[in-house]
Amino acid sequence: MTATLTVCETCNFAPDTKRGPDGLSGGEVLCGLVEQAAEAVASVATRRHACLMGCDHHCNVGLSAPGKITYVMGSFAPEAEAAEALVAFAELYDASETGQVPYRQWPQGVKGHFVSRVPPLAADES
Repeated sequence: MTATLTVCETCNFAPDTKRGPDGLSGGEVLCGLVEQAAEAVASVATRRHACLMGCDHHCNVGLSAPGKITYVMGSFAPEAEAAEALVAFAELYDASETGQVPYRQWPQGVKGHFVSRVPPLAADES
């Protein structure tokens, strides 16, 4: 099975800054960095999505897989360190039967960024 990181490509660069110095949104920058960090990780897929509707939290990311809990995270800086932490967490998530990862295993870069977690749909609900 593969964990999928869905990155909002339209998120602001920072809470009150729509675009970075290069004219890209924070979401566009983070998307590229997450894609790059995940290139060599077979268990982690990435996809871009326009607006995850988490505008109170810039640079939003969802993490999901069939039959597993879904996490929504936000308020990331569009930087390589954040992308690497997201991919590292996604690898741990993928290795977990339920998607839950013990806190002591979380990469430092994801701590404090969780917005919500959504229980998986039962097989008969999907």
